[in-house]
Amino acid sequence: MKKRKTQPKRIPLFSSEKEEAAFWDRADSTLYFSGKGGVRLKLPPRTVAISLRLPKRLLERLKRLADLKDVPYQSLMKLYLDDKIREDITDLTREGF
Repeated sequence: MKKRKTQPKRIPLFSSEKEEAAFWDRADSTLYFSGKGGVRLKLPPRTVAISLRLPKRLLERLKRLADLKDVPYQSLMKLYLDDKIREDITDLTREGF
């Protein structure tokens, strides 16, 4: 007698990577994958495109610095922006804001 395979469970949609990580920490992944081929996951976008106007000279300096560091200039800009925001939040929290 041939054993009938059950269909894999549907993977839920997650609103964040943190929610997805928590799910997979407690889920039995063998129930969600058949073992045949790949699986396409639908995840929310991790970034959002914005339009930002910068003085031409600032952008040129940023690109030059990025070239010297051998990183994409947009990645370098995100790092600098993140560092400054974290610094300001830390300072404001210390001051009781």
